[in-house]
Amino acid sequence: MNMKKITSLTMVWTLIILFVNSIILYVVPEGRVSYWADWRFLGLTKGDWGAQHTTVGFLFLAAGLLHIYYNWKPIVAYMKNKARQFKFFTTANAVALALSAIFVVGTYYNVPPMSTIMEISEHFKDSAAKKYGEPPYGHAESSSLKMFTKRENLNLEKSIELLQGAGITVTSDQQTIKEIATSAKLAPQQVYDIIKPASNLIKTGADGQVVEPTGLEAFVNGPKSGLGKKTIDDICTEYGLDQAVIIEGLKAKGYNAAADRKLKEIGEESGTTPMAIYEAMVEIVAGESK
Repeated sequence: MNMKKITSLTMVWTLIILFVNSIILYVVPEGRVSYWADWRFLGLTKGDWGAQHTTVGFLFLAAGLLHIYYNWKPIVAYMKNKARQFKFFTTANAVALALSAIFVVGTYYNVPPMSTIMEISEHFKDSAAKKYGEPPYGHAESSSLKMFTKRENLNLEKSIELLQGAGITVTSDQQTIKEIATSAKLAPQQVYDIIKPASNLIKTGADGQVVEPTGLEAFVNGPKSGLGKKTIDDICTEYGLDQAVIIEGLKAKGYNAAADRKLKEIGEESGTTPMAIYEAMVEIVAGESK
């Protein structure tokens, strides 16, 4: 066997696989969304693609180290001047180091074009969140049915009845939402949709249909997952809030608020969290409604 050929070809194939994986992971929904909606591509979940990226990455690294070993002399030759003397900072090596440093430092300081690359990825992830929906809280699918119903103010007994009525077997209230969904070949999101009518907060109309809280009531009841990625304009539009009042109120509290700014951005600039901004908005709305 020719190890040099095997090494080079292994690098080629693993590079192709990593290229495909990287594109998929670049546009894949956020973990909380993909796990909640049971997102898959070519039959693989986000976790599957991530694991594959890691293991193939190790193979690429091993092949790369072998490639350096087998090509050590040419590499050293690249770092020699015209007099054939070793010089670390040759023009080629200096340019290579500079490019690497620019991307590392540029990513840290979030400047273009690195920031643009990340913003495009966030755009895809935000679009996916709107398409597939957000979980009520991060990784809600990992909660037991008992804990989930408690956190979402659902009646546990009624939730179990609704699941059984839908033909889903529930062996214990300690089963996680994900386990129940997997056994029923559903997404955790679909399990939640089934038990939503068991809410102690949700009202029903004269026809018995579920009437979910909207507008101010929905906003005050609690934030949805992923609130930090929404702009003030997004939130005001979704809940029917007075944008001018919200922005003026936040500025009065010392926040640099603007319609097109995300809660996460405002929070980071102020040294606080999106949740703190949300709570400030609730206070503003509560004061306005009095």
